Amino acid sequence: MNNKYVDFITDEHLLQCIENLYASYIKAKARISKKKFYNNKIDTIKLTFDAKFNNLDEESLIETEVLRQIDKSINNSIGTFHEQVLGGIEGFEIGNLSGFDIKASDNTLFADIKNKHNTMNSSASEALFQKLARYADDYKQAKCYWVQILAKGSFNEHWKGDINGKEYSHSRVCKISGDQFYALLTGKKNAFFELYKALPVAIDDFLKNIEKEQGESINSALSEIKKETEHSRRSILDQITFENYSYYLGFDNL
Repeated sequence: MNNKYVDFITDEHLLQCIENLYASYIKAKARISKKKFYNNKIDTIKLTFDAKFNNLDEESLIETEVLRQIDKSINNSIGTFHEQVLGGIEGFEIGNLSGFDIKASDNTLFADIKNKHNTMNSSASEALFQKLARYADDYKQAKCYWVQILAKGSFNEHWKGDINGKEYSHSRVCKISGDQFYALLTGKKNAFFELYKALPVAIDDFLKNIEKEQGESINSALSEIKKETEHSRRSILDQITFENYSYYLGFDNL
């Protein structure tokens, strides 16, 4: 495969995966209206420290807070990005909400992918083990994996242990780090590293070939707040504080 980026998936497939993730970013940003921004009470005491200690002007401060709010949604989308990349490797396919994230076309491998190692509580871990064990029982030649893209080590090992007071073990249920899983599916030891090195180039190429989104909504919350300040004559931070805490003693004087 004579590619520009990596040699285990086509350039077209990688660019499509990047485009899908870009769409998730735009969608996540567009959801942050002022109402959404205020869904959880804004800690304006913390924002005051952030502004002063990090030397941020008020607009940058609010943009940073908006990005923090969308971070969870984006983390989920990053996991989907890896599923889509891995699904482009010859001999493998994505699950499309079928109960698994990745499987071998010949049913010799099933995997559930988590972007970070610490995204599950004990109940979720137990449910995942039981699901993978069912696939292993149904497909006698299959190995089944809990994939941790960002793990605390590099490993490919039997998954066993005590979960919620019960001892779990299955000869073909394993846990594996992201680098080892990319190596397993591609047959290339450094495949994950190669993706990491290729991404900046591929992302730049993608961005050069798209029209800039008109009126991106990342600042929709900020623009709504700024519109309020035109009438109230408050600073942006005072406006947010007033709209969140005007019922607190003295805060109605802002």
